[in-house]
Amino acid sequence: MIVVNLNIRGLGGGTKARYLSHTVLKEGAEILCLQETKTTSFSDARCFILWGSCNIGWVHHEGINGAGSMITMWNKQAFEYGNHVVGTGFIAIEGYHLQAKRHCVVVNVYAACNIQDKIHLWEALTMFKQSHQNPVWCLCGDFNVVRRADERKGIRGHSSQRKEMEGFNNFIEANGWVDIPCVGKKFTWFKANGTAKSRLDRFLVSEEWLQVWPAAKQYVQQRVVSDHCALVLKSCIKDWGPKPFRTFDVWLKEPGFTAMVKGKWESYQVEGNSIFALKEKMKLLKADLKVWNRSVFGCVESDKRRIEMEIENLDGEDDIDTLEDEGRLRRLELLSQLGLVNKKLDSMYRQKARVNWLKHGDLNSKFYHAAI
Repeated sequence: MIVVNLNIRGLGGGTKARYLSHTVLKEGAEILCLQETKTTSFSDARCFILWGSCNIGWVHHEGINGAGSMITMWNKQAFEYGNHVVGTGFIAIEGYHLQAKRHCVVVNVYAACNIQDKIHLWEALTMFKQSHQNPVWCLCGDFNVVRRADERKGIRGHSSQRKEMEGFNNFIEANGWVDIPCVGKKFTWFKANGTAKSRLDRFLVSEEWLQVWPAAKQYVQQRVVSDHCALVLKSCIKDWGPKPFRTFDVWLKEPGFTAMVKGKWESYQVEGNSIFALKEKMKLLKADLKVWNRSVFGCVESDKRRIEMEIENLDGEDDIDTLEDEGRLRRLELLSQLGLVNKKLDSMYRQKARVNWLKHGDLNSKFYHAAI
């Protein structure tokens, strides 16, 4: 799927309309997400002009007297609309991508400047995602926050900005969003006099999105009609052939795993020819991996119960309106930890299921051969 995103800073006159229609045509866009349109109402005719075609659908969020207004448009020949949800700071459209034959959700985001409103937005999007079974998700827009200090230049950092970064990263981890590679400019917003710049705009997708559209990247365009750069999400698929080796992702993603394996492998002293040495080293490594697996993943279930209990306590405080901003940020952090724990458990359960199936398969095979 090809998605174009831009904080347009007011639609203005014909120059911006021509830029948008040209970009849509050049990129072959299937969905267009605009923030800060500063428009309280839209019509089919105006959307047709912006897109350059009349075969489109659209959803508009007027904001408050035009402030915070957004619009999402889509090509009906590529995306079959199903439903939409409009919330404070976002428009979510659900539908069916005709070429990929997959149901998906695309969320157009425009975050406010203050941290309290950002926290409410992160919580609303987290609850919205948890309430929907569709795994193929894409978030795009102006998040008004950076993930790291090096994504901002010419702006002094302070404690509230560090809290915003931590909260935003916890929101990403809690929902399993993937911050896909960026091609082109490092920054997406530039102050008019050039003294400050930040990466406020981005695409975040689910892992399932990348299974449907592998090699997806976000391409930062030239800054032309706004102080923000347009972003284009698209996938350039290349067939590199079959993968030569497979292992469990849950092990590879664990910090220190690669260094541990390398250290163990180099410590083994085996005499003999290369084939014999390889076989013996693999046996030793297998034994060490069993010990490592028990020490690292043996307490995952108890960690999950502890995290869920703390989240439940924070939810109880929130129900009686006594949860402060620090508590909300802590809840996002816990949700991030819970997401990582659940990923570990899911991988472990899948592994055990495959092993059990293979064991039963071998057993049934023996019974079969004995019977005949």
